[in-house]
Amino acid sequence: MAGRTIVITGGFGALGRAVAEAARGARLALVDAAPKGPESSDALVLAGVDLSDAAQADRVAAHVAERFGGIDALINVAGTFRWETVAEGSAATWDLLYKVNVSTAVNMSRAALPHLLKSPAGRIVNVGANGALKAAAGMGAYAASKSGVHRLTEALAEETKGRITVNAVLPSILDTPANRADMPDADFATWVQPADLAAVILFLASEHARAITGALIPVKGGV
Repeated sequence: MAGRTIVITGGFGALGRAVAEAARGARLALVDAAPKGPESSDALVLAGVDLSDAAQADRVAAHVAERFGGIDALINVAGTFRWETVAEGSAATWDLLYKVNVSTAVNMSRAALPHLLKSPAGRIVNVGANGALKAAAGMGAYAASKSGVHRLTEALAEETKGRITVNAVLPSILDTPANRADMPDADFATWVQPADLAAVILFLASEHARAITGALIPVKGGV
């Protein structure tokens, strides 16, 4: 990653932090909706950013490109999850998950594209979900929104073929403190470690992944 400029959305969360840690040596921009980010002497930290607003995404891309001289890779980690059945849930949940999981990736990808196309090895890596391949009960809104991320990945890969690569990782359950608190009786040994998923993401964001585009890559750990 040395010498490459990487934008990580959802950069303050467990996976975003794991990607940033693994990408040491790169020029990093960590973008998140949270009002306060980690202190860093190396990374550009952009807090309180709503990437579901296209104008804010445009400003982020312009700021990063001006600061670092371009953008080589965009990693769309930003996302959220809700479990509720269709019958007992609300329309607001569907709107929220589309906004956070799909719109952020669309807006940031569109904003970054002019800069990525100037890079000799432009990359977009999205975070989809293994649970979106076949939705379980209570997973309708989440699976539908992550399916949108999958289709975005495929479409954008076709639109930019031969110029940049666009891929997605499809993790199962990540081993994070929040997930352990929500599912205390689960077998944590079968879950995906954020560092392991970060390694796959960074391979796809590297110059070595030039032959891979439009791929939806399952990362399921011990499941």
